[in-house]
Amino acid sequence: MEFKDKQSIYLQIADYICEQILLGKWPPNERIPSVRDLGGTLEVNPNTVMRTYEFLQNKEIIFNKRGIGYSVSEDAKERILAYKKERFVESELPEVFKMLYLLNIDMEELQARYNQFVTDTFPVT
Repeated sequence: MEFKDKQSIYLQIADYICEQILLGKWPPNERIPSVRDLGGTLEVNPNTVMRTYEFLQNKEIIFNKRGIGYSVSEDAKERILAYKKERFVESELPEVFKMLYLLNIDMEELQARYNQFVTDTFPVT
């Protein structure tokens, strides 16, 4: 995994875990890799993975079964989508709005470009 400088490593690991869950690779109620195993796979300190797991547990995306390990919550996908949407709206959307204003892009142009993007990127089969 290639880590970026602009975001904490534990949050990048959280994004990786969320991606695995959204892709269905780690289904609800299934165990996820142990702190040590994931730390070894990603070549990071187990303490960093532990911080990630605590963060995701606080978001109720994963839960800990004492003596067994961490597992994916039943409603993890919904919680991930809500968390990512909140993070996007709070941190990234203001920058998008600023650029729209500075570049004088109105809502009609934005809507047309968005529709074209969706059509080109996600063609209906």
